[in-house]
Amino acid sequence: MTTLLDVAKKTNVSKMTVSRVINHPEKVTDELKKLVYQAMHDLDYHPNMIAKALVNKNTRIVKLCILEDIDTTEPYYMNLMIGIAKTLDLHQYSLQLVTRRNFDIGNCDGYIITGMREHDVDWIKKLEKPVIMFGENRYGLDYVDTNNKAGTYLLSQLALKKGYDKLVYIGIDSKESFEYSREAGYLQQVQEKRMMPELHRFENHSHLASDFIKDNWQKIEKNTAFICASDRLAIGVERGIMRCGGDIPKDFGVTGFDGVFLNQVASPKITTIKQSIIEMGSACGENLLDKIDGNETQGSLIFQPKLSLGGTLRK
Repeated sequence: MTTLLDVAKKTNVSKMTVSRVINHPEKVTDELKKLVYQAMHDLDYHPNMIAKALVNKNTRIVKLCILEDIDTTEPYYMNLMIGIAKTLDLHQYSLQLVTRRNFDIGNCDGYIITGMREHDVDWIKKLEKPVIMFGENRYGLDYVDTNNKAGTYLLSQLALKKGYDKLVYIGIDSKESFEYSREAGYLQQVQEKRMMPELHRFENHSHLASDFIKDNWQKIEKNTAFICASDRLAIGVERGIMRCGGDIPKDFGVTGFDGVFLNQVASPKITTIKQSIIEMGSACGENLLDKIDGNETQGSLIFQPKLSLGGTLRK
C-alpha cells in the first residue's frame, strides 16, 4: 500500500510538507500543491481520513437538521442537500439528514439547521458543536439566505412599472424572520409610492390562496397585482383568478418567491424571485467547515435576489 513517505520521496519533499498540502492546502504554494497532487495521482495514494478522524477525535460527519415537514412534491430541500453535499465531499465529509425526532442519535462535527422556529432558539444556542442556519434569523445565529426584503421590493417595483395600480400582499402566516422581511419589502415600496397597503396571511398552501380569491372575487379590482410570499401561494392566487374568469396578466398580475419548481409548472409561468438553493447549500457547507476549523468570525452570508420572469405580469 502506498504511504505518505512514498509521496514525499517521489516529490523530493518531507513527509511534513506532504501532510501540509493535504491538510492545509491554503498554506502552501500552487506549484507545490500541483507537484504533490500529481505524485498522489501517479502513486494512487489516498489519505486515510478515517484514521485521521480517530486521532483528532472527530467524525467527518455533518448533520443537516430539517425542523419542518419536507414536502416531496418539489425539489427545494433536494437542491439544498446537493449543494451542501458537493462542498462536504471536497473535504471528505459525509452529510447525514436528521429530523427533530432523531437529532441526538449519533455524533457529528457540526450542524446545518433549517426550518427553525422561535421555540427552537434556546436549544440550538446550547449546542456545543458549530452551527450554521439555512434561513434568515434575528437571534444572532450565523445564517445563509436570500435578501428577502430586497426580493419583494423588486417584485413590487416591477409590478408598478408594468402599469398595475394596486398591490396586494399575500403572505405566509408565520412569525419567522424571512416572512417579516418579505412583507417589509412590499411595505417599503407601497409607502414610497404613498399607496394604501393591503395584506392577507395564510398557511403556505395553494388552496387557501385560491379560496381567498374565490370568496372575495366581487371586491377585487381590476389592475391589481398580487405580491405573494411564496410560489405555492402565487399558484393558488393564479388558479383562483382564472377560475373566476379573470385575465392574467391583462387585468391581474401575480408574483411569487422561491423559483425552485412550482413557478415553472404553473400556467402561465409565475414571475418570481429565484433562490440559488444549490449555491446557498454550498455556502452553508463552506461556512460550517470554516467554523469546524476554528474560524468563528465569518458572520452571515446573504445572496442577492434574482428575478425570474414568467407570464404573470404584463410584458
